[in-house]
Amino acid sequence: MTLLGILISAAVVWSAFPGTAFAQARFPWAAPPELPRQASPPAPQAPQPAAPSGSPYAGSVPFSTPTPGVIKLSLSEAIDRGLRRNLGLVLNLESTRLAEAERRFARAGLLPSFTVQAAETLQQINLQALGFSGQIPGLRTIVGPFSVSDLRGYVTQPVLDFTALYQNRAASAGLRAARLSYQDARDIVVLTVVGLYLQAVAGEARAAAAESQYETALALYERAESLKAAGMVAGIDVLRAQVQMQAEQQRVIFYRNEFAKRKLELARAIGLASGQEFRLAEKLPETPPPVMSLEEALAQAYSRRADYQSALVAVNSAELSSKAARAQRYPAITFDADYGALGRRPTQSHGTFAISGTLTVPVFDGGRISATVLEAEALLAQRRAEAEDLRAAIDYQVRAAFLDLAAAGDQVAVAKSSVQLAARQLTHAENRFSAGVTTNIEVVQAQEAVATANENYIASLHQYNLAKASLARALGGAEELVKHFLGTK
Repeated sequence: MTLLGILISAAVVWSAFPGTAFAQARFPWAAPPELPRQASPPAPQAPQPAAPSGSPYAGSVPFSTPTPGVIKLSLSEAIDRGLRRNLGLVLNLESTRLAEAERRFARAGLLPSFTVQAAETLQQINLQALGFSGQIPGLRTIVGPFSVSDLRGYVTQPVLDFTALYQNRAASAGLRAARLSYQDARDIVVLTVVGLYLQAVAGEARAAAAESQYETALALYERAESLKAAGMVAGIDVLRAQVQMQAEQQRVIFYRNEFAKRKLELARAIGLASGQEFRLAEKLPETPPPVMSLEEALAQAYSRRADYQSALVAVNSAELSSKAARAQRYPAITFDADYGALGRRPTQSHGTFAISGTLTVPVFDGGRISATVLEAEALLAQRRAEAEDLRAAIDYQVRAAFLDLAAAGDQVAVAKSSVQLAARQLTHAENRFSAGVTTNIEVVQAQEAVATANENYIASLHQYNLAKASLARALGGAEELVKHFLGTK
């Protein structure tokens, strides 16, 4: 066999395995035409969840019955609903009521107590059991039965009790901390609702973009069929267009399902009734970022963040609790008095009273006070460490929000330009294919470029708005700032 025959035989053998890299590299004519790979639906580039799974801020106390029809839900209305029905806020409000109960209990240790007691006693006494047997001639051993009536009022007033005084002050500080914590919980609810609403809006935008791309792919498929019928293109172009059309159809199905789930998460957090139909009234906003320096933002955050103010008040409460623990070693003075009518019958009663002042001086308690002091000092150290850590966390959150805002703003500008360029590329590719200059591979690639550009734009705009919401949360007072930052009414 000649050398030429050997080469031809080898080419025929390797052409039977066109999937191998060697055959495609050495004998490109032996490889089959490439079909466009069916694009799998890209996963939405969603940010971290506004409320972690299992968090009370992801739940709510929903309405029992839905409103008839489809309601129109704006971002502002969603925030208002969340502030009324979100589970995290409801639980935090009850925690504030518990702090109020503790303050009232501590204050009761400083106020006088007054009780009234009425007693009717029937008794018989054995004097012999009391040691009077045989000592007094003529005295009966058994006395009674006889009755005693007593109607009496008792008053107790702490006069000097440093422990109760410091405990009352600590409980009052704890109540202030709880109220500040409730304000911070409102900010968390706002950020949670805004995050879920923005996710739903982004999901709606992705679904709309996928539907538009599917309509374009369908039109290109129909055009390819008509061109094939006219004998202008090969059958592989029709097949390629059909594969691309089905890939876009998959995207539509995927994003519609994701959008429906994002709406369910939003409804769950703001307390909409089960099965309530609603539509989003707003789109992804593209308002400019707030104008402020980093130093101004940090100063505002330290003064306005309710969680940081709550942490500082909690430190003060722990300091007062530590003083209350040490004050157990101090003397305490208590005033007691009672007045009432005592007699064998109510009609034979006579007024009686007793007044006493008691000075209590702790001498030895087996180490109970020392243990209480140690516990209070450990709690104080924890509260101070938590406050310092929160201050550092606020610094990080503000700086990170500024970085995210700047980066996301640049990404939005680039993504917007990419969308325009991808659309022009698709138009040119369609014209070239219709003119028979090229196959529809260029069209399919241009379609993928449009899909990628749209996804990048939606994701970057979503991150941009989420960065503004995060900055509003980091500055404190998100309930007012977030609407201004996002440009919503």
